[in-house]
Amino acid sequence: MNLTTQFFKFDNLSMFVGIFIGIFFLLIIIYSFGFMSQKKRLIYYYSYLILTFISSLGAVFSNNLILFMVFWGFLGLLLYLLIGFGQTEHASYTAKKAFIIIGGTDALMLLGLAIIWQLTGSLQMDRINITLNTKIAVLAYMCLAVGAFAKAGAMPFHTWVPDTAQDAPTPVTAFFPASLDKLLGIYFLARISLYMFKMSPALNTVLMMIGSFTIVAAVMMALVQHDLKKLLGYHAVSQVGYMVLGIGTGNPIGIAGGLFHMLNNAIYKSCLFLSGGAVEKEAGTTDLEKLGGFAKIMPISFITFLIASLAISGVPPLNGFASKWMIYQGIIKTAGNGSHLWIIWLIAAMFGSALTLASFMKLIHAVFLGQSVNEKFLSNQTSMNGGVINNKPREASPAMWIPQVFLAVLCVIFGVFAYRIPLKMFIFPSLEGKVEFFGIWNASLATILIIVGIIVGVIIYFLGTITKTRETEAFIGGEILEKQTNMRVSGTEFYDTIKDITPLDTIYKLAERKVFDIYDIGTKMTFGFNKILSYLHNGILLTYLSWCLLGMIILFYILLR
Repeated sequence: MNLTTQFFKFDNLSMFVGIFIGIFFLLIIIYSFGFMSQKKRLIYYYSYLILTFISSLGAVFSNNLILFMVFWGFLGLLLYLLIGFGQTEHASYTAKKAFIIIGGTDALMLLGLAIIWQLTGSLQMDRINITLNTKIAVLAYMCLAVGAFAKAGAMPFHTWVPDTAQDAPTPVTAFFPASLDKLLGIYFLARISLYMFKMSPALNTVLMMIGSFTIVAAVMMALVQHDLKKLLGYHAVSQVGYMVLGIGTGNPIGIAGGLFHMLNNAIYKSCLFLSGGAVEKEAGTTDLEKLGGFAKIMPISFITFLIASLAISGVPPLNGFASKWMIYQGIIKTAGNGSHLWIIWLIAAMFGSALTLASFMKLIHAVFLGQSVNEKFLSNQTSMNGGVINNKPREASPAMWIPQVFLAVLCVIFGVFAYRIPLKMFIFPSLEGKVEFFGIWNASLATILIIVGIIVGVIIYFLGTITKTRETEAFIGGEILEKQTNMRVSGTEFYDTIKDITPLDTIYKLAERKVFDIYDIGTKMTFGFNKILSYLHNGILLTYLSWCLLGMIILFYILLR
């Protein structure tokens, strides 16, 4: 399908993204009926969600860059307003932070538009075809790419994502940083990289470098988090790296893998946030130290969370494995083009996937499988939303678990039937080149083998219970714990010593001080510059007249030179 006008474009890529924006919007609306039922100002909340949906479709189907920027910028404002519905003490700060980071990169995008107009004399997307063989053309591409990175949450423009995950209401988090912003950001990156600009090997390498760094750095931060939603927020950042890495390969299978991972991430990441939000609503907190034992209390949320956790970790035969496997093939294929860095990108991608699994082992134990906090402790605690923590939690309402189940089922279907459904129906039609696989992967056979493996594992487990339980020193995650009376292992002890390893200890300390936070850096620079200017504003009339005179002299010099 390709219906193009001066202002709008309906092709396979935009239609594919638009369809799933609609699906996620519907799921979030249903979930909100349960999660937001007792909140105030709901008429504004649902109005903002509807406007977000309309603006998203407007951005995806725009064929004019000015019109695109109108919808794109309006989405930043709506994000600001929706984060404000969070009831944590930092919600207003986080809303401002997200708005400034995204708004600041939007300003760079406008600069890119001005350069494109100068180079081509057109802002109609289907008429732009720029070869990246000049510095000014590269600058135009980078200005647009920066906007895509900020929207999707790639490093170094990522810091608004974990904060939003922690402070915004769960439906907002599941809609914006988990699904919508990934779809929009990576869609626009694909649009400019595949259709508007002719990529050079150097820029492809830059994309792969950014993607690899984002994967590893974000997942390392996720490992040491003690808040459920913030941990998921860092994983939302890490997964963007795979998408950027796939598009950066520049070959059909890698690009297809990047787009497929964009879709898969939106599915399982939304499922994770929605399942975690169900726990938050019942427990009243997202602090991992205060959670545990929810697998028996909330079995549906546990199963959906488990499936989504395995999917994001790249465990076959789920959808996360299918898209990561395609990205791995795309990386390996770059070796045939003379790239000597492919092994680094491959190690980063696979290492990130392994750490993701390790991180979710910690998270699942802390929330669902660990010992629950006793009722006496719970009854004296207040929730992050200001209410008393529920010491008699139960399974979420149908309005909240139905979207979870739907997304979890998609994780399975889009993995087992990856070639027949998502790739054949959505991904391949969105690309111009032919995607060729190498190697053998039979999802149906893999599924059967995995089921057999699980059955064998269960049998071995029950056989092991026949013998007397062996007592040994208390340890978790390879780390020995001090013996305590009524000791409770919350799961936050997992990987604690990673922060003591040189040079990771220094990096973690710098990260905690927000040394790598582009918003914090910009804020300090702005206030520092304002402080310098404040010395010039001393309230003395003679000083102001002197500056006026100096300005006039400089102006006359420029005009009369």
